[in-house]
Amino acid sequence: MTSAKIHTDTGRAKRLIVTADDFGLSVPVNEAVERAHREGVLSAASLMVGASAADDAVARARKLPSLGVGLHLTLLDGRPLLPPDRIPGLVCSNGRFFSDPVRFGVALYVSSELQRQANLEIEAQFARFAGTGLKLDHVNGHRHFHMHPVVLQSIMEIAPGFGRPPLRTPFEPFMPSFKASRNRAFGRLLSSLFYFAQTQRMRRSLREAQIPSTDHVFGLNDSGALTESLLLGLIDQLPGGVSEIYCHPATRRWEGADTIPAKYRPESELAALLSPAVKRAIEDCGLRSLSYRAALDSADEAHQME
Repeated sequence: MTSAKIHTDTGRAKRLIVTADDFGLSVPVNEAVERAHREGVLSAASLMVGASAADDAVARARKLPSLGVGLHLTLLDGRPLLPPDRIPGLVCSNGRFFSDPVRFGVALYVSSELQRQANLEIEAQFARFAGTGLKLDHVNGHRHFHMHPVVLQSIMEIAPGFGRPPLRTPFEPFMPSFKASRNRAFGRLLSSLFYFAQTQRMRRSLREAQIPSTDHVFGLNDSGALTESLLLGLIDQLPGGVSEIYCHPATRRWEGADTIPAKYRPESELAALLSPAVKRAIEDCGLRSLSYRAALDSADEAHQME
């Protein structure tokens, strides 16, 4: 399996991955993942191995062999796997990760001690995932923090020991995103330009490390609000290549430190994943939603036959 290259040529065969992030964050999230996979179009889920409902998520995933379960690396928000006294620079006084990605990202970039601690926590999260016995389908980061150069380098060093799992490359192309939504054109354009610039180095590094990645990712501009109408629009506008649509479904909201943002619409996202219209739209395009490894393997096989 080789890395999928960035390409927006509509002549390329399309592959679709539909992912739920934050698997393990809460029981309502886990319930939604299970139901959306059994009854809907969800094909993958990204597991937060240190979250409070991670054990419940793993138990459900073991009963869903066709669900591609990946590692949702967490270095922002939430609690670490390692004791705070082993990684004091990564946590606040309450023992939780920092929530400001810019401030923490800068500190991580310049401090060799923070880098050492981050590597320890990343290794621990990979090891915890391995301990579940689940096959590692993919890797990404909470709030896309896997794009940080230090975190990306750590992943590339660890990944070969786990079968070189595919990595999410967060780039949402402007035209399909805008045509699907018909709103916030300027914001979507700026986002596309920003992530395109940020992911170019990332793609080069992944190619050199022979780690596969997606071509396009949808959900960056509409996080927590992938309603049925938007999901139908995205399916209709999918470009050629391997596209991932990621979302944050839940059966209900919940209270506590790890609750989701107030603007999120988790029940609506679950309804979209269960929608018969969405399922028909995917089928009408000659597609089916796949796990990361299945989508990228299929794309590679098609490329080799060309």
